[in-house]
Amino acid sequence: MADNYDTYTHDELVHLLRERDRKPRFGLVWERDEIEHDRAVNDDFVALDFDPTLSCGDAPFHNLIIEGDNFDALRFLRMTHAGKVKCIYIDPPYNTGNRDFIYNDRFVDKDDAYKHSKWLEFMYRRLLVAKELLAEDGVIFVSIGEEEQAPLTLLMDRVFAGMKMGTFVWRRRSGAQDAKERFQSVDHEYVLAYGMPMFRFGGMPKNIEDYSNPDDDPRDIWVSGDLNKAHTMKQRADAFYPIHNPELNIWYPCDPENVWRFASKHRLTDKKKIRTKPIETLIDEKRVLWPKDEKPVTYDTEEALLSAIADGSAPRNLRVYLSIEELKTQIERKEAPEKLLDNIPPLQFWMGKSIGYGKPRYKRFWRDLKHAEKPLSTWIVPASSKPDELEGTDFSNTEIMTTGYTSEGTSLLSQMLGNKDFPYPKPISLIQNLITQATNDGDLIVDFFAGSGTTGQVVFALNAEEGGNRRFILVSSTEATQDEPVKNVCRDITQRRLRAAIDGYEFRIPKGTKQVEGIGGDFAYLRATRIPKGRVYENIQDAQVWLALQLIHLETFQPFATDKPVQT
Repeated sequence: MADNYDTYTHDELVHLLRERDRKPRFGLVWERDEIEHDRAVNDDFVALDFDPTLSCGDAPFHNLIIEGDNFDALRFLRMTHAGKVKCIYIDPPYNTGNRDFIYNDRFVDKDDAYKHSKWLEFMYRRLLVAKELLAEDGVIFVSIGEEEQAPLTLLMDRVFAGMKMGTFVWRRRSGAQDAKERFQSVDHEYVLAYGMPMFRFGGMPKNIEDYSNPDDDPRDIWVSGDLNKAHTMKQRADAFYPIHNPELNIWYPCDPENVWRFASKHRLTDKKKIRTKPIETLIDEKRVLWPKDEKPVTYDTEEALLSAIADGSAPRNLRVYLSIEELKTQIERKEAPEKLLDNIPPLQFWMGKSIGYGKPRYKRFWRDLKHAEKPLSTWIVPASSKPDELEGTDFSNTEIMTTGYTSEGTSLLSQMLGNKDFPYPKPISLIQNLITQATNDGDLIVDFFAGSGTTGQVVFALNAEEGGNRRFILVSSTEATQDEPVKNVCRDITQRRLRAAIDGYEFRIPKGTKQVEGIGGDFAYLRATRIPKGRVYENIQDAQVWLALQLIHLETFQPFATDKPVQT
């Protein structure tokens, strides 16, 4: 039923119009009026309190674990770390309705009519603040399952407009235990990646051992490169032309399905600019690699050539002459460019010429590489994959990441803690791959859905392996509910796991136990607390101010000591 606007006051109508103007005309929309507001949204000041009994290592501390609502923690970090974070990785609740998402201390179940809206609002507020933490070359990775992958992508597109880089797909398990009534097993999860303008993946160095110099070319070592590219003559009509080996006087017709990679100067106009050298220049510079031991063929009449094309004995790239009439029909239907027929040499062109069967290639010099690294593929392949499982997939020009299944994370965590109280933590290999690709020594990594603390252990492991100094800030809540009021995931799982990683732990094996050595590190255990806005100056403690000032100006944290003077 339409609103009766006659009952509205002037101010109410102005407010309504402003609200309508504010709402997006296109994109993701969710209910925001009908749901209960997140109690974390308030004007209270957020401070952090240091707990020495749950901290590990000696001060000054390089790493932080924050216990509390992650929205509170993010508001505090916005004050202390805005623009300083290189990498954010989060594994938020997937909102499956299976007691994985706590909203205002209560689980949201499958039958909640506002299940998706509550989750989107919950994520939206946190992502808005998280964006302010990213450095100019920062990146955020968000793990998500099938249930909210599409809505989260739209939400991320809104918050991180123009920053989307792609979606990594990884296989989380090897079985098919989740077939259910539709006989379908959902074995994959996703990692959404959004980067700031200056962010770039590390990739992997290209193998210089692939390059050599068998002909003693004074210019540099080189590798044989493909002279064709994956475009048809209909898509790139100007790249469809014959090329000539002037040394042996052999001609090579172009492949109709894979035209030449380089332009010809005979097809260029004054208005057309190219970024690479034309094929004629590459031939003059002796960069084209002609087929060896070539046995060319010569035809004296058009009839002989057409007969050879028909019986398949002619060079295969000449088969285009069998479909000239079909091409004319396609041009009439606007299915092919009109200039294509003009670019196909007449049959008479080939009369009396030596025509080669092979495929020319070209020299790619090491010095000409724009990047000495392979770009990162969005495929994340299981480490246990067999060659036949990847058959037909070409990873030669990209760097793929490999990872274990969620069972890897579950097994490791149960060994470290001696229980299975935290289900399905992400495998270390997944997060380690992402952090390795996204960060360098000294960078800061933030995880505000830290869960069991896998991200922190990855940072410790990388520092131990590389002798580096990456740092982390983890935020983990208690996850206490009305049914479990004393539950504390941050204290009993996150903190314990990272302490075990630092100090070492026993790993059970069939014949007993094996001691796993600690990898070193430190962390300060902090708790987020709210101070009413009107009572900040009255209630804030010296230690809280001291902690905040250090985090704003320093990269480490030294506990407040009343018996020591502050040195500037």
